[in-house]
Order: sequence, then structure tokens, then C-alpha cells
Amino acid sequence: MIFTRTKPVHDTVLYDGKCRFCQARVENLRRLDCGRRLVFLSLHDDRVARDFPELPRDRLMEEMFVIDTAGKARSGATAIRYLSRRLPLLWPLAPLLHLPGSLPVWNRLYRLVARNRMGLSGTCAQGTCRV
Repeated sequence: MIFTRTKPVHDTVLYDGKCRFCQARVENLRRLDCGRRLVFLSLHDDRVARDFPELPRDRLMEEMFVIDTAGKARSGATAIRYLSRRLPLLWPLAPLLHLPGSLPVWNRLYRLVARNRMGLSGTCAQGTCRV
């Protein structure tokens, strides 16, 4: 977990905005965010480097990050677990995602999906989906 200098007004989801797989997952999150609790920002946006310089670019390319209003940055499966507690429509998944001792399994699964996201989304016109 990384702490950032910037403390956003809303929880902020940083994702690869040039990857079709990532774009589709973010659209799902937007639909699930009935209370508009989240802000979504592509890691390619200049504001990310300016506002969150503590987050290494290579890590941003490997996994999604969620920065909460205290400046705490969570990534990968830990970010998904966090979102399962923040978005009421994801609450049914929270008990499964928070089973004691299950985080290493979720981390491996997340990394597997992230590494193969190009194949999961079909072709990638800009080639940015390759990790």
C-alpha cells in the first residue's frame, strides 16, 4: 500500500484508459456506482503524474489503483476488495473477497487476468494492452 500526498475529494480509480478490457471493467464500475462515489481517471491523463507522483508508472500499467480520500492507494485485488465495501451493489461479493487467508489467491488471479487482458479483450489497436 502506498500513501499519496494528494487526498482526492472522492475515491479515485486509476486505470489504463487505452486498454479495451480495462475500459469495459471501468464502465461496469460506473454502472455499479449508483451513489457516484468514485472518480475514474486514465493513467495516461497528465493529472495522474502530477497528482500521484508516488505511484510508479510501471505499477500503474500492471494493475488498477484506487486512492481513497485519505490518500491511501490500494492496487489490484486489494483495490477490488476495497471497492466491494464501497459500492452497495458489490456488497454480495464482499464476504467471498474477504475470506480470511484468501488475499494471496485473489492477488494471483488478478495478476493472471491483468497479464492476459489483451487476449481477453480481443485485439488492441494501439498495442497498449500488452503489459
